[in-house]
Amino acid sequence: MDEPSDGRFALLLMFLCHVITALEVPLDPKLLEELTQPPTITHQSPKDFIIDPRENVIIHCEAKGKPHPRFSWTRNGTHFDIEKDPKVIMKPHSGTLVIDISGGEKAEAYEGVYQCTARNELGTAVSNNIIIRQSRSPLWSKERVNPIIAQEGQSLVLPCRPPAGLPPPIIFWMDNNFQRLPQSRRVSQGLNGDLYFSSVLMEDSRNDYICYARFPHTQTIQQKQPINVRVLNMDSINDTMEAYFNDTDLFGEKAGQERAPTFMVPTDPISSKLVLRGDVLEMECIAEGLPTPDISWNKVSGEIPSMRASFLNYHKTLRIKDVSEADAGEYRCTASNHHGTVHHNIRVTVKAAPYWISAPRNLVLAPVETGVITCRAGGHPKPNISWFMNGVPIENAPKDPSRTVEDDTIIFSEVQTGSSAVYQCNASNEYGYLLSNAFINVLAEPPRVLTPPNKVYQVIINKPALLKCATFGSPIPVVTWFKESRSSTLEGDPYVFHKNGALEIHLSQKQNSGKYTCVARNSLGISENHVYLEVKEPTRILRPPEYRVVQRNRDVMFGCKVRHDPSLVPTVTWLKDNEELPDDERFRVDSDSLTITDVTEDDGGQYTCIVNTTLDEDMASARLTVVETTPTPAVISEQPDAPTDLELTDPEARSVQLTWTPGDDHNSPITKFLIQYEDGLHHAGVWHNLTEVPEMKTTAHLKLSPYVHYTFRVLAVNGVGHSHPSAPTRQYKTNPAAPDENPSDVKAMGTEHNNLVISWKPLTPLQSNGPGLQYKVMWRQQDAETDWTSVTVANVTKFVVSGTPTFVPYEVKVQAVNAVDHGPKPAVVIGYSGEDFPSAAPDDVQVKLVNSTLAEIHWTAVPPKSVRGRLQGYKIHYRCERSRHRHTSHHNDQKIEIFSPNKTRGRLPHLHPYSIYSLYVTAFNGRGEGPATSIQRFETPEDVPGVPSFFRVVGSDLESLTLEWGPPHHRNGHLMGYSLKYQTVNSSNDLGVLEELDLPSNHSGVTLHNLKHSTRYKFYFSAKTLKGSGPALSEEAVTIVHKAMVSPQVDIATQGWFIGLMSAIALLILILLIVCFIKRNKGGKYPVKEKEDAHGDPEIQPMKEDDLTFCEYSDEDHKPLKGSRTPSSGTVKRDDSDDSLVDYADSGDTQFNEDGSFIGQYSGKSDRSGPRGHDSSEPPSPINAMNSFV
Repeated sequence: MDEPSDGRFALLLMFLCHVITALEVPLDPKLLEELTQPPTITHQSPKDFIIDPRENVIIHCEAKGKPHPRFSWTRNGTHFDIEKDPKVIMKPHSGTLVIDISGGEKAEAYEGVYQCTARNELGTAVSNNIIIRQSRSPLWSKERVNPIIAQEGQSLVLPCRPPAGLPPPIIFWMDNNFQRLPQSRRVSQGLNGDLYFSSVLMEDSRNDYICYARFPHTQTIQQKQPINVRVLNMDSINDTMEAYFNDTDLFGEKAGQERAPTFMVPTDPISSKLVLRGDVLEMECIAEGLPTPDISWNKVSGEIPSMRASFLNYHKTLRIKDVSEADAGEYRCTASNHHGTVHHNIRVTVKAAPYWISAPRNLVLAPVETGVITCRAGGHPKPNISWFMNGVPIENAPKDPSRTVEDDTIIFSEVQTGSSAVYQCNASNEYGYLLSNAFINVLAEPPRVLTPPNKVYQVIINKPALLKCATFGSPIPVVTWFKESRSSTLEGDPYVFHKNGALEIHLSQKQNSGKYTCVARNSLGISENHVYLEVKEPTRILRPPEYRVVQRNRDVMFGCKVRHDPSLVPTVTWLKDNEELPDDERFRVDSDSLTITDVTEDDGGQYTCIVNTTLDEDMASARLTVVETTPTPAVISEQPDAPTDLELTDPEARSVQLTWTPGDDHNSPITKFLIQYEDGLHHAGVWHNLTEVPEMKTTAHLKLSPYVHYTFRVLAVNGVGHSHPSAPTRQYKTNPAAPDENPSDVKAMGTEHNNLVISWKPLTPLQSNGPGLQYKVMWRQQDAETDWTSVTVANVTKFVVSGTPTFVPYEVKVQAVNAVDHGPKPAVVIGYSGEDFPSAAPDDVQVKLVNSTLAEIHWTAVPPKSVRGRLQGYKIHYRCERSRHRHTSHHNDQKIEIFSPNKTRGRLPHLHPYSIYSLYVTAFNGRGEGPATSIQRFETPEDVPGVPSFFRVVGSDLESLTLEWGPPHHRNGHLMGYSLKYQTVNSSNDLGVLEELDLPSNHSGVTLHNLKHSTRYKFYFSAKTLKGSGPALSEEAVTIVHKAMVSPQVDIATQGWFIGLMSAIALLILILLIVCFIKRNKGGKYPVKEKEDAHGDPEIQPMKEDDLTFCEYSDEDHKPLKGSRTPSSGTVKRDDSDDSLVDYADSGDTQFNEDGSFIGQYSGKSDRSGPRGHDSSEPPSPINAMNSFV
């Protein structure tokens, strides 16, 4: 190491800042091409480079320099001779290595530590040490996974323990159907990949807990053997295990009871974690307990950084990204439920691999100048700094008297041309290293002015002006400024000189305008450049808009008179309430005013005039207030009279002057004039609108087309309407001329595989400009370097070119031609000849089943040459040939799925499970489909079955019910049987214990015995396959009431005594009515009131308790269960009518045959004790009607 003297070192530091800033090389491409430069590494592979063993190995190393660098490599610290290994090549003009392992060579043979060197005559730059390692995805070790029997409520861990890979695999748990296993607060995957159950439930029983490991580098997935977990409750476990343990109650009675939390991960009370600065810190706490514990986190020695922290895995994982030293400390996770709380402390230590505080920067110096290269790095522990020169430790490098090394700084003083070199700084500690190249380039360059010459700067008076003079040179040039002549240097007010050579004038005045010259000098030469400053007058609004009050339906005008510099072009913009003016023709903007006609209430507001130039702007505002119109006497208005005295003057080839005299406006001012014309040559008798003229003008300069026989007329318009047309002018004929335009909408496309149809929109007669209109159609094959082929046609709008190759691009032009000359040069349009059917079918069609109703189809794209057109996509034709079950049939209509041309796979949805499908794939273009692939057949797997076709209760008895059902229409697999679940429903609609019964698949009915009499049951019935149970049907039924509780039922309506009694009562009522009628006619009074008082009105007397014998009715026991179907007993809701036939049909024993016919009978009293007394669920019998006559 070179040793400095203290005084010399202090002197050099005085110039440090100035030197580093001044000698940066500008990024001027032309300048950089001329300057020599030591090598600089621009791109390299990462330090830890994991390669894919299936692909060629590419180790990047790119560098720049002048002259261009030469490259070499070391491997494991020794020279790597590339020429001796035919499998290794170096890219031209690059140091990048390509190792070809396609011939069967193993990538692991090339593992090692590589370093690239780039050198030219000015120095040597080196890359990082690049460690090459082959990615590995080892297979899972063979192991026998025993079934796991767990007690309900206890904790459980399912180990994954994947094979160690490079890089480590990504772990996830799935089932046999490749569906992710659901996770929750109770069940979750740990950071180590194990699956943790805080407490197991019966529903956790399954035989397909599968741990998968995905190795990201090779995109391969390995799976562990499925784990079978069976969860038993206390009684089941003891019954299961007592045979193995001499009838011992193995788990006791309290093993599955609720309990306080304990930690499953970590297991110790205190743990520690080491993390590097900038990495991601992940801390995990998983607890078991019943009920499932809640996890919370806090930092004992501070706050958790909310912006960088996140809680994952249901709060079990705390992740902090971009870790800093402030994140060190003690963290606490807490698990709690209502039985207790447990804590775990994690001590986090933050270390730091080296990181840059101030990385070395390249240094450009002139001979005899001074500079420094600084290398400052942070880290924990503090990094060691090592210096290298051109890849050699600096203590072993050639001595340089201009160089002094001071720890992390190299000082250069009075450098010479031979001092150019590349220095490497290595900052390292136990957690990593940093390596950076920085060169010192000693240049002797004359000054150059980089600012473009003769640049013009424009500025407004009293605004600042900045004139630039960017320079480069070594030594650093000194810049001086002159104005007009070189007689005297500019200095003092009003000039300010910047370090980068720029000249600033704070307040520009007219006298500052002129030519300025900047001169750059150093010891090697001189350079100068001229720029110009123009000081402009400001833009000002001399007459701003003024406040206006206007009546509705009147006109208003705002003025905006502007003064600006003559050399600047102003732009005037008007705003209403700081927004654009409404898109309304009533708003007319002129150069110095805004006019609004027929003002409405909505036009009120603030109007702003803004005047802009390229340098400045000015604005002014005024408000408009709209008021109601003052009433005026009624005035009769009529349409105006027609204009008169039409005259044509100043005839030109394509224009003429038209003047006229307005007619009477009849009390309604004329608002405009409408000029019309007739073309006597092409459209005689048809008048066309030509232009409109404002009301104040009576002259119009008309622009005309060639080869037209014009006749003009004028109409006046006022608020009432149009006038009659004026008398027409004399005919004015324009001479023919060449067409001004060509046909529009030119297109070229094929309709057959060997033609090209060229079409266009023809010109109108007015556009033809002369007689003999034709079209010159020209075409040639694009990029074929052939001459144009042309044909001239007339009175057509398309032309067909035959014999073309299939689907090739053509250049097409269509030009208008008449008897005078050709039209303008036509534009070229690109089109394609016709398409043909694709000649090839997609290849390598493969079917991958996603699930029982979804298949994914893969194919290889057709070759581009076989498309013979523009590929529009692929079609998959598929149909269901038959079901794999002999009892099920499907419609075999063919279906088609279409996919975009860039797709080589697609999905077929909505398939029938357990079926055989066939398919083929075609490619199609605009012509149609190509040949089909060979037919592929595939079978969809089983799924759960559909709902049974029917389920009903067909018979009931005192303690039994008979059920019938039909198999599902969609079996979706091999039918394994049926599942019947049932439970009781009491009068409060509460459900009883659910019973379950498995039934064979060949049964279609069952009778349930030993049921409770007089009880309602609810049934749930579903079919089963190997995949599980399908959706269920539900039904309700009631067992028959106990015979001892049922009164003998008699149909009294057929009894003779009842018929005689009813007849006598009817006769008695008739006699009473006759007597009442006679009494009333004789003027007497019938003592009805006294009889009513004596006997009372049965309708309003309170009902006695004895009267409830036949009349009282309660439907409480027959309320249907919420959400259930109407019970099969036939009970329906009683309505409000007392004499409804429903009352006679709602007997508790009422039933319906299978065809729906009524088989009930009238029922009498039914005594049933209950909490509310003599309640009866039966409707009143006909005997109850007797109460109304008592």
